[in-house]
Parts: sequence; structure tokens; C-alpha cells
Amino acid sequence: MKSCRLSTKLLNVCLASLCKAHQLKKAESVLVDSIRLGVLPDVVTYNTLVSAYCRLVGIDAGYSVLYRMREAGISPDVITYNSLIAGAARSCQLTRTLDLFEEMNQMGIPPDVWSYNTLMHGFFELKRPDEAYRVFHHLLVEGSTCATTCNIMFNGLFKNGYMSNALMLFRNLQRRGFVPQLETYNIIINGLCRGGRVGRAMRMLNELGQAGHVPNGITYTTLLKFCLKKRKFELGLKMLSEMKQKGYTFDGFAYCTVIGASIKAGKMVKATCFIEEMIQAGIMHDIVSYNTLINFYCKEGKLEEAYKLLDEMEKNGLVCDQYTHTIMIDGLCKAGNLQAAKRHLNHMISMGFDSNLVAFNCLVDGLAKSGQIDDAMKLYKSMDRRDSFTYSSLVYNLCKAGRYRSASKLLLACLRSGLEILKSAQRAVLDGLRHSGFPREAKKIKSKILMARIIRY
Repeated sequence: MKSCRLSTKLLNVCLASLCKAHQLKKAESVLVDSIRLGVLPDVVTYNTLVSAYCRLVGIDAGYSVLYRMREAGISPDVITYNSLIAGAARSCQLTRTLDLFEEMNQMGIPPDVWSYNTLMHGFFELKRPDEAYRVFHHLLVEGSTCATTCNIMFNGLFKNGYMSNALMLFRNLQRRGFVPQLETYNIIINGLCRGGRVGRAMRMLNELGQAGHVPNGITYTTLLKFCLKKRKFELGLKMLSEMKQKGYTFDGFAYCTVIGASIKAGKMVKATCFIEEMIQAGIMHDIVSYNTLINFYCKEGKLEEAYKLLDEMEKNGLVCDQYTHTIMIDGLCKAGNLQAAKRHLNHMISMGFDSNLVAFNCLVDGLAKSGQIDDAMKLYKSMDRRDSFTYSSLVYNLCKAGRYRSASKLLLACLRSGLEILKSAQRAVLDGLRHSGFPREAKKIKSKILMARIIRY
């Protein structure tokens, strides 16, 4: 009997490894072979399959394993149903999730805290925070909450836009004896940053330290990304300095974040310093870091260096993505090499990239700004999709070329498509029509702009 148990345990380990590697067919083959050899599966075996099928195939495939369990004389337990509930929640099948809860109760399997946690998470994913709170309140009254339950609640409220409610709940739970750990503080800090409350986030960072916790890489990276995104450059550098002082690994992603923010802020000297530091640290480049560096060289007008990086990418076995090609097209346009930009766009299309809107916009804008307005219009007409930038660029440059009536027609086409257009482009059309002797047309265009604005809002 002991040998059989050990064999079943080994079977379960093998199945878990194969399922983790997404090898479901091999896992099924191993199960069949083990039964032939007399090693019988247990509830853990089938629970492993239920979880894997729910994650990799779908809730129906996971549920079908229950029939096999019953045929083998094995009853599902709470872990079985938790996997099914998680599968239904992932696919946003709320009715199915609730049915599984009902089925558990009918079978005499009481849901545990993880069942309720999964249900709460599903409610938040479906933008139904009120139902999630009712589940949480039930657990609170029963005294069944755990740290994970509270974290799901905080995270869900922040993601659904209820920042004040999340903070109030946090303080109320603290008064009731809840002791937040580092993960909870990270969720609160992330939520505050997403809500634009940098001062509050920094105070929470201080509170974290006062509570005896040490901020980790996630804490600092969250604050760093937010500071750089909001152009609070000095505060971001302070975060970076603290990270280094405390010995946290400053990986390629963090470097790319800082370099990208430096480029956007026009701080090219700082960007250069971070690039040199990144190279000295011996960090292996991935597609994100290559794109960041290529963008830097294109912004600096160093196209030869950018092309060298493209060659290096290919040698290292990396394939350029859509963003890489778009960066190169934009850099070529800004350098005035429009023919090369056209060739690169055609190459990008031949590579099978479906959504090339940003790349098209770069070339349209480059052609229009260089005075090749007719070529820009031809390219515009060939585009499957256009956005606000497409129209704004063309309208503004048509006005710059004195072609106000063409610009007004394009402006109206933009309004009819339900898109907004830059106010500077609108003013250019209206002012141009008035000064070129078409005040009546200017009045009509202004009226249509106002009407479109009323309809939109």
C-alpha cells in the first residue's frame, strides 16, 4: 500500500510538470499508462487536470474531467471546484461561476475563502464592485478574511476607479486590527500612482517604513514609472538613487523606462548617461531595450547608429517588431530622407504587420511638412484607417500651403467620421478662409464644428 501511494504521488508530480509545460496530451498518455500498470489516480491527479484544462483550453474542458472522476469513483473536493470557478471567472462567465457555487453547496462541499476570493476577483473583472463588496462583507462578518482577500478588495476598488473607497476601507480595516504587509502597501501605492496622487503615494511609502517594512523593487519601480510618466524627473531620479543605494537590481526594463522618459523630456544628455551605464552593467538587450536605443539615436539624428543596432538585433536572433519599424520611419522622415521612409514602410507592409497607422501617420506628416502635400494626400487616400493625428496633420499643412478649401473639406470628413481634430488646425482653417475671402464658408465650418462638439458630448 505504501508503494502504491508513493507511485501515485510520483504520477501526480509528473502530471503537474507536464501540465505546467502545456503538454496535456502527454499528461493524458502518462495517466493511461499508469492505470495500465496498476497505479491508480486520486483526487489530486484529477484536480491537476481540471486546473490545467481550465487554464489552457476552457471551462467546459475542465468540467468534463468531473465525469471521469465520478467514473473512477473519486468525489470532487473544494479544490476541484475552486479551479472550475477560477476558469469561469477568467472567461467572465458570471452565471456559470454562480452555478458552480450552487453545485458545490448541493454536493455538500462548503466553499472556502479561496472560492470567495475568486468570486470577488471575477466581480471586479466584470466591473461589478458592489457585488464584490457584498462577498467581502459576508467573509468579514464570518471572520473568514485573509490578507489575500483584503488585497483583492483594495486592488479591485482601485482598478474600478474607487480610490477613496479603497483608502477608507484600508483605514477601517486597520482600526479593526488588520496589519498590512508589504504586498498590501505596494497595491495601495500603485493605486494612488494610477490615480495621480503622488503626494499620497509618497506618504504611504513613509508609512510603510514606519510599519517596519522595507520597500522592495516593485515599490520603487512603481513610484519611478509614475514620476517619469508625469515628468516629475527629479523625483524619479531620487527614486532611482534610493534603489541603487539599497542594492536593488536595476534591470533592463527599469533602464529603458528611465531612458525613454529622458528622451520624451528632451533630456538627451541624461539619456546618454543612462545608456552608457546600461552598457557598462552588461545588461543583455531585448527587443524593448533595442527599441529604446534606436529611438534615442533617431531622435539625435544618428541614423547610422540606429541601423547598426538593427543589424545587431538580427545577429542576436531578435526580430524587429512594429514599434521598431515605426521608430525608423519616423527617424527617416525627420531626417528628410522620405524616399528611404517610403521604402521602409513598404518593407514593413510586406512583413505582414496589420496595424501600421502610426507608421503611415509619420510618413504623411513628413511628406506634408516637406511641401509634398499631393503625395501626402495620395498616401492618406490609400490608408485603411485614419485617426485624429492623420487629419490634423494634413489639415494644418494644407492651410500652410494656402489650400484652405481643401483643408475645410478634409476637416469636415474628420468630423463626419466622429474623430476630433486639433484646435490649432481648426483655427488655421477658419482664419485662412476668412482672410482669403470666404467668410461665409468659415461661418458654416464653425457651425459644423460646434454641432459636432455638441453631439460628441
